[in-house]
Amino acid sequence: MAPKTRRVRFVCVSDTHKASPLKGSFKLPKGDVLIHAGDLSNQGSLSELRSTFEWIEQSDYQAKIIIAGNHDITLDPEFYEQHGLYFHNQNPQSSEECCALVRGCPSVTYLNHEAATVRLNFPGDSQTHFKVFGSPYAPAKGLWAFGYNPGQAPDLWDKIPLDTDILITHTPPKYHCDESKDGDPAGCESLRHALWRVRPVLHVCGHVHEARGVERVLWDLDSPNLKYKEDNTGWWTNPRGGGKKQSLVNLSRKGGEPLVNDAFFKGQGLTEEFITKNPQQNPSKGVVPSAFQPKETLTIGSIGQMDEATLNPNPNEIVNGFPDFNNASFPSFPASSIQATRGYGGIPPSGRCDLEALTDRMGRRETCIVNAAIMATSWPHRSGKLGTKHNNPIVVDLDLPVWQGEAKAGAEADAKRDEEDA
Repeated sequence: MAPKTRRVRFVCVSDTHKASPLKGSFKLPKGDVLIHAGDLSNQGSLSELRSTFEWIEQSDYQAKIIIAGNHDITLDPEFYEQHGLYFHNQNPQSSEECCALVRGCPSVTYLNHEAATVRLNFPGDSQTHFKVFGSPYAPAKGLWAFGYNPGQAPDLWDKIPLDTDILITHTPPKYHCDESKDGDPAGCESLRHALWRVRPVLHVCGHVHEARGVERVLWDLDSPNLKYKEDNTGWWTNPRGGGKKQSLVNLSRKGGEPLVNDAFFKGQGLTEEFITKNPQQNPSKGVVPSAFQPKETLTIGSIGQMDEATLNPNPNEIVNGFPDFNNASFPSFPASSIQATRGYGGIPPSGRCDLEALTDRMGRRETCIVNAAIMATSWPHRSGKLGTKHNNPIVVDLDLPVWQGEAKAGAEADAKRDEEDA
């Protein structure tokens, strides 16, 4: 029996750089969850952060999940202690006070390279939750916060738990939503490797303003010959930039084009009946949904090293139909086997594939990647006729399972939302 679901609306923004909907820079659409993927400010001053958190606190969302970015320099205390005077020599800021501001907001989940479980409650006594990991880090370029060099990247991104449902990073992965104004990929290859292994439902990022947009990536989990292989990639064809039209990506089953990913429905998988009714869900076909245009698939990859295994919960340990993230037990694999087969596809229990990433996780086959940059122009941001321009937030609809009570209230809310979207 299929679980009851509710359509949950995620409103995604990034790189606001102190721009505010309260001042008319952009408009926040209605939704359930607000995600901000970093660069809350231009240079991390307390006044800038206060201005940003003013509109975030006033916004009407059940959950607000925030990370920092490379421009939020005071939120990286080690960096600011070393380089802060380069930015604020006339008016030094208190990194401690700035960090306390973002950590102290009760309505905000602030993530600094860490995971959290976010719970949502809806009318009719229906509830849901999901696991999110957020990180402010980006490849080092210039004198900015939260930077890392290529040698640090594999260990850094190995910290993403394999049972992550939604991933938020400031940097995009390489080759996806990362094309710079020069036409070069500006994302992180090690993050792309981590995405292949984790395969979250949704990955929200920013950093590269001109790469704002959405891609859906179908991961190749069957190839035993190429590491971190992708089967197909589609580029979102909805309007870019500003304007009155809402930037909506409907990945719900009702009127949308859902992903081939059972992360929210752990242990239930995709039934044959569901695949038959939704032919674009058949992973063997590699079909790009109609709202997305095909994009060349890249299979470039390299071996990343891991320092500690982070594994998904045992599917038998379920609480109210969901994994118990805090009390789960984990399968173990020989360290030598993990490193030798890391990134290779195949069918578990074959010892030639990435058992840690694939065992009991073959239903996670597709990820929606969103670069939600609000600032359309590159740094430094200039005012005037040819200066600062802003994009719309990107709205993503996803089906999440609900438990307790009935899902009737969720269905009624979905119907009302359909009317508003029309």
